[in-house]
Amino acid sequence: MRIYGIDLSKDKFDVSYVLAGEEKKRFVRNDFKGICNFLKQVEDSCILVAEHTGSYGDLLVHLCYQFQIKIALVPGYNIKHSLGLQRGKSDSKDAYRIRKYGERFVEELRFMEPRSESVKELKELYSLREQLSKSRTSLLLGQKTRKLSPSQSIVAHRGYQRAIANLENEIDAIEKEIEKIVQSDSDLNDNYKLITSIKGIGPVIANNLIIKTENFKRINTAKKAAAFAGVCPYPNSSGKMSMKSKTSHMADKKLKSLLFLAAKTAVTHNKEYSLYAERKKLEGKPYFLIMNNVSNKMLRTVYGVIQSRKPYDMNHICNDPRQLN
Repeated sequence: MRIYGIDLSKDKFDVSYVLAGEEKKRFVRNDFKGICNFLKQVEDSCILVAEHTGSYGDLLVHLCYQFQIKIALVPGYNIKHSLGLQRGKSDSKDAYRIRKYGERFVEELRFMEPRSESVKELKELYSLREQLSKSRTSLLLGQKTRKLSPSQSIVAHRGYQRAIANLENEIDAIEKEIEKIVQSDSDLNDNYKLITSIKGIGPVIANNLIIKTENFKRINTAKKAAAFAGVCPYPNSSGKMSMKSKTSHMADKKLKSLLFLAAKTAVTHNKEYSLYAERKKLEGKPYFLIMNNVSNKMLRTVYGVIQSRKPYDMNHICNDPRQLN
């Protein structure tokens, strides 16, 4: 089984592989024609390993699926910290290091699968909504600051009002399109209804979870989701030294902030989470630790309703498993 190490860039990518016991190097243009010509020469049993560099590898992943060739995208952090001390850097050296990583950790590679068209569309629309929301927030803050000035421009004020109104109209239109996409796809719609049945989770958080987890197929367990969102505490001890467990900074900050807002809402309006937070408070836990625990608990609830295919029931009573026998 031959491993191809690929260092991606905008216009081309370098390739490193071994043929007849000798290392070979080449570069391929990162366009449709160049990638197709390259993949025609790759055997079906081979594996492509590339560094995850965002949109630079989208076309390669798409065409690998068409040619039925396995490809794995690996974070650069994993590659950098797995091969020991490295000196020097170039595209050809990076391709060599990526290949060595693939050969060493071939059993741990996760091969890319194409996203559904609905999830792709949702991701793009949600990204656009986030950009427009940031622009609207920036304008609202600028308008608020202007009110402190002793003199204001009427023309500037009207410009602010028009820009904010246009942004709000565009955001509303995008939210309606997102709703149409979710309703038109039965799998997305079923999961969406299950998630939003949980008190505290609204449309924005539900859509974010569906997009980030690829409709709960890429991140398929609550434990993985908690690690991805940064609400999972990890032990912090060595020898006789034992310190408090803490969360990792390598997380999806946007999802973590949304879960924090959902936790605040759940603690206020959901009796189950309210009692849970109160119990943690009586144990002497600080506020942000409690909210982190509630966020973790909410993720477990989300995956619980997804796996059971039953909506959340606030009156559900969990029986003691020791009494079921």
